[in-house]
Amino acid sequence: MTAKAKKEYDVIIIGGGPAGLSAGIYTSRARLNSLLIERGVVGGQIADAEMVENYAGFAEGVSGVELGQLMQQQAAKYGLNITIAEATGLELKKDKKVVKTTKGDFTAKAVIIASGSERGKLGTPGERELTGKGVSYCATCDAPFFKEKPVAVVGGGDVAITEALHLAKFSSKVILIHRRDQLRATRILEERARAEPKIEFLWDTVIEKIEGEDVVKQLSLRQVKTGKKSTLDVAGVFVATGFKPNTDYLKGFLPLDKAGFIKTNDRMETKIPGVFATGDIRLNSARQAITAAGDGATAAVNAEKFLSQ
Repeated sequence: MTAKAKKEYDVIIIGGGPAGLSAGIYTSRARLNSLLIERGVVGGQIADAEMVENYAGFAEGVSGVELGQLMQQQAAKYGLNITIAEATGLELKKDKKVVKTTKGDFTAKAVIIASGSERGKLGTPGERELTGKGVSYCATCDAPFFKEKPVAVVGGGDVAITEALHLAKFSSKVILIHRRDQLRATRILEERARAEPKIEFLWDTVIEKIEGEDVVKQLSLRQVKTGKKSTLDVAGVFVATGFKPNTDYLKGFLPLDKAGFIKTNDRMETKIPGVFATGDIRLNSARQAITAAGDGATAAVNAEKFLSQ
């Protein structure tokens, strides 16, 4: 269902990934008049996953697109209203919350923020075209697809090292590519990576192009200090240059940590009563579809309690 004329709701959910859709299923089943606002594809980043094998209930795996569609169908079945628009701001107006969007203002008594975060992108040729075909942003999701195959990890922080260590359990070799000559990761993670025989380090190096027709085959590299160019044959490349939460529109409304993530308690409550945050946008999120869905359900249950007070 789409929302066109109606502007007032019991609950507004910002973001249509697993967290937002799960919240929408719960609020709609609770007979709360609910609107979900999504700026892109309903399903969120999960739609980029060619196959999801770690979501409970799908023993043979499920494509990210299909999983998102099934969640959307289930939410719509219970009456969730969905509109495609981008949230541009959030304001308080007495006991109401006003969500400003590219399609006008919407008002609710409670708001569940589920607008997620984005992996840092390389921006190199071939990255977008081969995403889901060897280019990945989640080792936990995709490592099993690269069993006994060589892969590369790009980055030098905690995320990159954690990804590399996980990939080492599956892949034949993990080449960690970093544009500097030393890691930014915590010392204990660096020690673990250096002690792992499958992990190799390629310092002062950047990827200029990701090559392959249907799947990743090769990386074109450049040594930043000497300018020397080379190639590296790999079956996959995991981009782990950090996360950017989609919270620019919330600055000045909610307190954010220095990276832009939202702090919540275990009920998904923020500092503002009636405003909840769920999924990847939340500080210390596990950044998995199944935990995001759990966050959404928790937020919805507590939003219902808030509205009944």
